[in-house]
Amino acid sequence: MFESINNDQERGQVGIGTLIVFIALVLVAAIAAGVLINTAGFLQSQAESTGQESTDQVSNGLQIATATGPVGTDQVTGANISLSVAPGSDPVNLSSVQVEITGDITESFSLSDTTEVGDSETLTSDDGLFRVDLGTAGNNDLQAFAEGDSADVRLITADGSQTTTTLRVPDPLDEDQDTVRL
Repeated sequence: MFESINNDQERGQVGIGTLIVFIALVLVAAIAAGVLINTAGFLQSQAESTGQESTDQVSNGLQIATATGPVGTDQVTGANISLSVAPGSDPVNLSSVQVEITGDITESFSLSDTTEVGDSETLTSDDGLFRVDLGTAGNNDLQAFAEGDSADVRLITADGSQTTTTLRVPDPLDEDQDTVRL
């Protein structure tokens, strides 16, 4: 049943073969571990980047303080929106803010297209309010709002943070007033 090996040379060859197989297994395990560590490092850096982008998207926004409009004959001829930086937000570069107006009136433009915002104008928490004239600013002549009209205004920062408000013109419109709150 059992065979005894009397030759010492055969005994050594079995030990060397086992050693070679063991070393091969260790090398394969080391390579696999290296690949796993490299992949884990890549995933960690990607997760940190995604987390930072998500935080910026949520926290680096604008806040709409007031919205008013000048009164014309049976209509409001634009909208003046006062903006500030949202609480806890980093400074916001106003030239990269996109404005989308949808509803009874539809417009889309960048605040850099307006005459009020320079190419590198940045709004910080110390600046207070910044007024944007959506009626006659630059090339963005907004159509007039009739009595009872409404429109959603969405401000989108470069980080992707969105601030939305609905502008509603009172019905009936009091033409004795110079401006109305929208």
